[in-house]
Amino acid sequence: MIPHPAHQPPACARSFPVGAPGTATLAEHVLTTGHGTWWTDRPVRPRAVAVTSGRHALLAGDPTALAPADLSPLAGHRIEAAARFLPVLTAAFDLLQPWDRMLYLHQTDPATPRLPRGTVVRRLRTEDGPALAAAGLALGWTFATWGGAEGLARSGHGWAAFRKGRVLAVACARFTGSRYEDVACATDPGARRQHLALACVTGLTADIAARGRTATWSCSRENRASRLLAWTAGFRLHREYVHHTTGPATVSGTSNLRAAA
Repeated sequence: MIPHPAHQPPACARSFPVGAPGTATLAEHVLTTGHGTWWTDRPVRPRAVAVTSGRHALLAGDPTALAPADLSPLAGHRIEAAARFLPVLTAAFDLLQPWDRMLYLHQTDPATPRLPRGTVVRRLRTEDGPALAAAGLALGWTFATWGGAEGLARSGHGWAAFRKGRVLAVACARFTGSRYEDVACATDPGARRQHLALACVTGLTADIAARGRTATWSCSRENRASRLLAWTAGFRLHREYVHHTTGPATVSGTSNLRAAA
C-alpha cells in the first residue's frame, strides 16, 4: 500500500465535485485543511474512492469494485453517495438508515440577536482551545472536522459565545470549499433560547461572505429548531436530499479500502 497524505489525494479524487454546496464540500475541506482521510480500493489505479472527516463520508467511483467488507471503515458514518452504491452499502452494514436532509443557502440579512448581559460573542482565537475543549460533548461534534477544539480555535473559521470564561455556544465552518462553507452550530443545553447561536452564526456568515464565499446550512428535515435558526439567520432552502447513516459492519474481515492519511 502506498500512503497518500490528505493534501495529496489519489487521482480518482477528481470524481468528487468542486464548488458544490453543503456537505459536498467535504472533499475540498480535507484537501485544503488536511483534516480527514482518503480511502481507495487499491493503491494503484483505484476504481472506488471515499473521503471522510468528522464521521461524514462521500463515496465515488465504481461500486462494483467493492465487496461489502471493503466498506467496514465507514461504519458509524453519515454517507452521501450515488444511488448505484446502495446495494453494496446495504450488504455492508447491519443498519443503513436513510435520512431526509435539507440544504439551505445564506441569501438575506439575519435577525438582530439580543444577548444577555455579560455575554461576549466573537471570533475564536488560538488561545480559546482549552475553553472550547472544556465545553463538553454538547458542542464537541462541531469541531470534529478540524481535528478537535485546538484545530478549530486556530483555524479562523469559528465564532463562540463566552460568559465568565465559559464557551456556551459555537458556530463554525465544518466544511470549507472554494465557493461554499457549510455551517455547524451548537449551544450548551443550559444556555438555549438566549440568541447565542444566532449571534455566533451571524458573525460567522459575515466572515464567510468577506472571504468571497457563500454560507450553507445542512440539517435534518425533522430538526425544526435547526430549520428555524437557519431561517432566522438568513438562510433559505436550496434543495432536499438524502444521506444514509451506517451501523456496525455486517461482514468482518480485511477491508480493501486503503487509508491514506
